[in-house]
Amino acid sequence: MFSIHSVDQQRAEAVEWLGTKRKFWFLDNQRRWLFKAEERGTGDDWAEKIACHLCELLGMPHVHYELAELTDGNIPGVICETCSPAPLSLVLGNQLLLRRDPVYPADIGRKYKVREHTVQAVVDAVRELELPSDEWMPNTDREIQTALDVFVGYVMLDAWIANQDRHHENWAALRDDVLRLAPTFDHGAGLARILSDEERKERLTTKDRNRTVEFFASKAKSAFYNLATDSQPLGTVAAFASFAPNAARLWVDRLARIKLESVQAILDEVPNKRMTKITKEFTAKLLQINQERLLQEKVVG
Repeated sequence: MFSIHSVDQQRAEAVEWLGTKRKFWFLDNQRRWLFKAEERGTGDDWAEKIACHLCELLGMPHVHYELAELTDGNIPGVICETCSPAPLSLVLGNQLLLRRDPVYPADIGRKYKVREHTVQAVVDAVRELELPSDEWMPNTDREIQTALDVFVGYVMLDAWIANQDRHHENWAALRDDVLRLAPTFDHGAGLARILSDEERKERLTTKDRNRTVEFFASKAKSAFYNLATDSQPLGTVAAFASFAPNAARLWVDRLARIKLESVQAILDEVPNKRMTKITKEFTAKLLQINQERLLQEKVVG
């Protein structure tokens, strides 16, 4: 089972809130860590942990997450070490887009339904970045040679895990002497973690085609638009298909090598008190369906 790390809130530098979610930074052996609480029972913690290990299977640059809980009240959550220790600084996607387009709506707090967050705008911004540093890419394919090549992998990950939350503050660059694409982070909204177990069970067993897991998976939307005039964002698979095709092919090849048994082994490591049996069954099915969609729908021609 994945270990659960105890965190003492008395060590917090400052406690912040995102909606009903508590988070704070703390130091451990001079290393800066973030604790994100999961007090709403929506599964952000296990979704984040699973996504982290799926990134490892893909050889994708990612922030590493561990399951955690507060010593005071046993409040569950996750921890991750900062990816931007001094002298690095994190430059979020909205600021990168604003650099290229002075009228881009980069307002802090406006994250969703930003129609200007188009595939082409993101491609143009990411093309100006350098690759993530070597420490983030120990297992990345040598044929992946640009920051855009890497970012395409992030978009494929979103399609695989049904992450609809890749808004312009959920991707970034790291600034030092140059701007480098940051590792992928913040996947806690993926894997349909917000569904109830009752709905999961129904979707796994229903004869109604419009209630199946397959139909549910097909409805996932990305945070990317094709055109700024479009009323709806692209679906997650369609968004992936819209990015650089050569890089997409490399990532699909990697996805094709991942066995269902490897995915199931990750799910089995999540403690049952965090993730129920039916949740694991549904999540395995969702990942299988999305993997098949990416491999069979010829999204890269």
